[in-house]
Amino acid sequence: MAWKNLFDEKEVQETIDRIKNLTPKTQPLWGKMNVAEMLAHCNVTYELVYTDKHPKPKGLKKFLIKLFAKKIVVGPKPYRKNIRTAPEFLITDERNFETERKRLIAHIERTQKLGPEHFNSKDSHAFGPLTDKEWNTLFSKHLDHHLRQFGV
Repeated sequence: MAWKNLFDEKEVQETIDRIKNLTPKTQPLWGKMNVAEMLAHCNVTYELVYTDKHPKPKGLKKFLIKLFAKKIVVGPKPYRKNIRTAPEFLITDERNFETERKRLIAHIERTQKLGPEHFNSKDSHAFGPLTDKEWNTLFSKHLDHHLRQFGV
């Protein structure tokens, strides 16, 4: 499947427009998260890139993540509904919809402005170096999955 190119300004705007169609009352079509939790969950992807908030996996854990999860995360197939998530992506506290939406849009815009060259061969939190195409798939596929989850 071809994913949106989140390094392309036009395709980023299309994704942001989908995010802007969400409201605090938007209900999921599947899953347990509310809309603010989903936005916070999507922000974790960018926190792993832009902050040191989450410890990096090491040793056997990192090996197993690369072995079993990398293909799912950066491969071409869409995620299945209700797929399990890594512990750092679990949102267990109350989140503010507007704050999380603004953060997510800012992360997407920052990533687009940095461009594919910035991400080509950049180390990911758990997978080691990824190509710019793998980074795009990681970002785009995850966002699309959750935006579809909330019907936008």
